[in-house]
Amino acid sequence: MGMVVLTMKASVIEMFLVLLVTGIHSNKEMAKKIKRPKFTVPQINCDVKAGKIINPEFIVKCPAGCQDPKYHVYGTDIYASYSSVCGAAVHSGVLDNSGGKILVRKVAGQSGYKGSYSNGVQSLSLPRWRESFIILESKPQKGVTFPSALTYLSSKSPAVKAGETTKAYYLPFLPGTTIQPVTLIQGLAVTAAEDSHSTLPKPSPSEASATSSPRPRPVGHGSGETDLWSTTSYASGQNSPGANPGIQRPDSAGAAFQKPVGADVSLDCRIDLSFLIDGSSSIGRRRFRIQKQFLTDVAQALDIGPAGPLMGVVQYGDNPATQFSLKTHMNSRDLKAAIEKITQRGGLSNAGRAISFVTKNFFSKVNGNRGGAPNVAVVLVDGWPTDKVEEASRLARESGINIFFITIEGAVENEKQYVVEPNFANKAVCRTNGFYSFNVQSWFGLHKTVQPLVKRVCDTDRLACSKTCFNSADLGFVIDGSSSVGTGNFRTVLQFVANLSKEFEISETDTRIGAVQYTYEQRLEFGFDKYNTKPDILNAIKRVGYWSGGTSTGAAINYALEQLFKKSKPNKRKLMILITDGRSYDDVRIPAMAAHHKGVITYAIGVAWAAQDELEVIATYPAKDHSFFVDEFDNLYKFVPRIIQNICTEFNSQPRN
Repeated sequence: MGMVVLTMKASVIEMFLVLLVTGIHSNKEMAKKIKRPKFTVPQINCDVKAGKIINPEFIVKCPAGCQDPKYHVYGTDIYASYSSVCGAAVHSGVLDNSGGKILVRKVAGQSGYKGSYSNGVQSLSLPRWRESFIILESKPQKGVTFPSALTYLSSKSPAVKAGETTKAYYLPFLPGTTIQPVTLIQGLAVTAAEDSHSTLPKPSPSEASATSSPRPRPVGHGSGETDLWSTTSYASGQNSPGANPGIQRPDSAGAAFQKPVGADVSLDCRIDLSFLIDGSSSIGRRRFRIQKQFLTDVAQALDIGPAGPLMGVVQYGDNPATQFSLKTHMNSRDLKAAIEKITQRGGLSNAGRAISFVTKNFFSKVNGNRGGAPNVAVVLVDGWPTDKVEEASRLARESGINIFFITIEGAVENEKQYVVEPNFANKAVCRTNGFYSFNVQSWFGLHKTVQPLVKRVCDTDRLACSKTCFNSADLGFVIDGSSSVGTGNFRTVLQFVANLSKEFEISETDTRIGAVQYTYEQRLEFGFDKYNTKPDILNAIKRVGYWSGGTSTGAAINYALEQLFKKSKPNKRKLMILITDGRSYDDVRIPAMAAHHKGVITYAIGVAWAAQDELEVIATYPAKDHSFFVDEFDNLYKFVPRIIQNICTEFNSQPRN
């Protein structure tokens, strides 16, 4: 009987083991049949910039053709987030022009980015940017996952082929921080009872002389342009509470902090400041009084004085007029009394004419301009200007004036047909990130702009407009002194060099000039640190002696890179202007590429027997903007305005961060 029981137990155990093994096998077979979720790599277009993508690290697929120069890249190895992601991938060598997958990793912003020529892509230089990225091969570490869909800054996201994207406004990613969404709130809200009167409308240019019926102002309306300038980190101080009434910190518990008017801003602020106030008929007397109170509050917050900020006021209507200059009042008390005495001019709102007036007349030595202090012009406009401001503002910026625009009660939808120049504020300022512009919904909320404005005008490190095409370069001339030029023509070339040099603001801290002469050999006539004034530079050019010899242009470029541009300051734009009258005896391609790689912007000027194909190789891309040919030495002078214009156009086309 016992044997029977044992046999039965063994049979049961054997059956259990068979079932167990069968079940495991079945589960394995079932697991094989279940498809694991597959990672889909998002595909982006060549024009997508890294700064538009929120994700701190991601894999993407780039299409073919991103080597095209229209996809701008800034930097070398570490790229500014304003760069094309795929263009940077080609420049770095991780991809070629056929496209492919890459790993992108965000890193901290840099104080400067050097342009270079690499893998068929010419990257550009940039003084600084808030965020950077690097390109790696798409070989992620084991266990690391990446999103199949990217998150973009703007609602106008590029098309992504691998699923839907989340669209939200975010602060930029910084290592060691958590990305949080920013809540956009209505800034400068006003009570309806505060704004019950009507004012005169802004007439269109064709109606400027006609009388229009009063235009009621809707309460608390805005221009529809949200101020999103503060996309930098809190640590930088640009997104601190109260810095912008239109953006609230996520951790502020529902209430944005606002400092009282006149509070000490604790800034070392030494600026020469001009206010351009709107005295047009459309404001009315009550709003004009509010504008004067705003000036008084700013003067009190700045603590006007000879060792700090100085302030003057220009009022504009049909025409501008100086109310008082920089040197008229040396303290806030006297300034307040002078502001109180200002009376309204009336007329139109010709802000463009006022900006031109300030550029030509206000910031002069006779009016108290101190030279070493940044020039700042703050334009207040009721609704919109009745003339165009873009060209006048461009000339002001090129003269070293930092333009700020405060638009109060901008045009609502049914008023936009009367606006002479759409998006006038963005066209006036040198950066469109909101740092230089304010949109205030009501005159009765203008006082809330005092502290943010004071902080910005005193933040001299961010006053990028004070750097212009005329005062921020190391300019090196490379002059052909070969036998074919001749003594008389060589003097004509030197006059051409002098005419170009005259256009720049020359000092140790502004533009610096150097010169090299070459034949078969090379000679440093004077370096960047030799002369610091315009008269000294012009005299040095005049003293250059004619050498005579052969024409080794390639060797001359290498010599200039070593003897001139190697000693260039990091914050200067490096410009080389090469003048030659013939084909080089040596190869120019490798030296020209070396110049491009070192971020030297090269202009090639050919005379008489110069080879145009060689000029185009020497010149920075695009060659049509950087190479010039003239048939006779006596016609060189004709190209001075065009070369200067191209230098300034290129300077102003840098990213408007």
